Amino acid sequence: MLELAGIIILGIIAQWVAWRFKIPAILPLILIGLLVGPIATLYTDDGSKLIEPIWNGTKGLFPGEGLYYFVSLAISIILFEGGLTLKRAEISNVGPVISKLITVGTVVTFFGAGVSAHYIFGLNWQISFLFSALIIVTGPTVITPILRNIPLKKDVSAVLKWEGILIDPIGALVAVLVFEFISVGEGHAYTQTALIEFGKIILFGTTFGFTFAHALAFAIKKDFIPHYLLNVVSLSTVLLVFVESDVFAHESGLLAVVVMGMVLGNMNLPNLKELLYFKESLSVLLISILFILLAANIDISDMELIYNWNSVALFAIIVFVIRPLGVFLSAHGSNLKLNEKLFIGWVGPRGIVAAGIASLFGSKLMFRGEAGAEYITPLVFMIVLGTVLLNATTARLFAKLVGVFLTKSEGILIIGASKLSRLIANYLKKNNRHVVLIDNNQANVDKAKRLGLEAITANIFSDTLTDNIELNDMGYLMALTGNSDINKFAINKFQKQFGENGAFRLVNTEEVNDPENNPKEGLFSHTDDFIQLMDTVRKHPTIHEIDLKDKQHYDSLIDLTKKDNDIVPLFTKAPSGSIDIIPANSKDFVPKGDGYKLVYLGKLIDPDDEDQEEA
Repeated sequence: MLELAGIIILGIIAQWVAWRFKIPAILPLILIGLLVGPIATLYTDDGSKLIEPIWNGTKGLFPGEGLYYFVSLAISIILFEGGLTLKRAEISNVGPVISKLITVGTVVTFFGAGVSAHYIFGLNWQISFLFSALIIVTGPTVITPILRNIPLKKDVSAVLKWEGILIDPIGALVAVLVFEFISVGEGHAYTQTALIEFGKIILFGTTFGFTFAHALAFAIKKDFIPHYLLNVVSLSTVLLVFVESDVFAHESGLLAVVVMGMVLGNMNLPNLKELLYFKESLSVLLISILFILLAANIDISDMELIYNWNSVALFAIIVFVIRPLGVFLSAHGSNLKLNEKLFIGWVGPRGIVAAGIASLFGSKLMFRGEAGAEYITPLVFMIVLGTVLLNATTARLFAKLVGVFLTKSEGILIIGASKLSRLIANYLKKNNRHVVLIDNNQANVDKAKRLGLEAITANIFSDTLTDNIELNDMGYLMALTGNSDINKFAINKFQKQFGENGAFRLVNTEEVNDPENNPKEGLFSHTDDFIQLMDTVRKHPTIHEIDLKDKQHYDSLIDLTKKDNDIVPLFTKAPSGSIDIIPANSKDFVPKGDGYKLVYLGKLIDPDDEDQEEA
């Protein structure tokens, strides 16, 4: 009981440490597992592990093959959750660089690492290519924490983010297929019987995954499952698919759950997002338990097995030769600059799927007596720990060294995607500013996307925005919703991360009636709240520019906007094209020369009205 409770407690502590210091959770999890496992034998009185995953006659958590069964079921749930995140639309919409990274880059890693492992460690070809298949995967759980606080150009962040998301299930699928091919025939691979068995695995795995995905979707759409049972029924279905597929074709269960996740993830299910959140929470708990167990199960003899210069050579070739080679071949002919290719080639940490499946497959092959199988788990753990440590400690420095680190974040994050927000965002985009709209109203987000704007469906009360590495270049925050409390919350929560150059919100009705106490973060005008601005947009949905003559001319225009509710000042535009947001206390602006413009929303300013104001 003490060991079980300890694993859960230590796992959640590791997750908190990872969140607090913005590092991949897999790093503290594996380190804790090693400390309470193999390393503990060096400092305990009786030379035993503090946590012994397998029952050895006197202590241990899982008797016989119990650990392998638990790992199999846990990995099946993790892979299903990964499959849910893979969308066909995302694959078709990603740039050619990302498409090539998950195809050409995968092939380069698979053959490069396989050949290297074969000749450096003398492993047979089957084990060598299983190892290479396992280290294809990077994964969002290791990429996101490393890049979260590195301001990068949007294209670079997007490449790394989507590579991690898309290659997770694809890499797992490749690893599963290689393992299945090794498993068939019990050492007589490459024979006709082995190929038939391999075909059965593919057939039953894809069939079970596809069929049960549609069956579950049908049950959800027809409301055959009550809402409160939806998550647990989905979980039990995943386990059923894994077990049943494995009964019909041994070792086909993992393939079945990956396929099931991919099929469900591409269906228009009303509760898919809720289901995904549940699976993510469950995956966090399973990962926390799983990796402490897997690391603790490693023996000192396993670590000694790779404690040599061969491991250093293999690591160096994978990190400094194979990864950059795959990136440069994938990015050939793209718009990425040399320094951007170098950075993407440097950042390639291996993740949770690689380590988890490696332990499972390594253990199973060792149990069957497959030659060289004892190298699988320690070698993959070495690559995982090494790449995560390397990238977590050097990514920021390397970004500065090669010149991809943004010294000033110029992107603009707009909270709310109403017609007002879309109008402003469209103007800013036409003036070469990176703008992202955030709204939890899917209809508003869809309208923004139809205008060619970048928009995300998100709830600002959740933590998903802080994990989005594509928002790393956000330096300005504008809260434009009709809810004053949401606007204030957005400023308080995201000002530090997304509003380093300025965080603004619309004034509310009370502040409009009390202009003397206008907040410093007030936006555009202290006489216009959301209702007034939307009324202006309804009547005059146009943004205009007018040349500024001098400070006096600017002040007269601002006074005019205060008298005419159909004219709202938005920005000042410099001769260079740079745009400054006008705060509610807008008298502080001083033109620094000719060529400045006032950008305003509403009806076109009448020259006669303008002359009267100047007079």
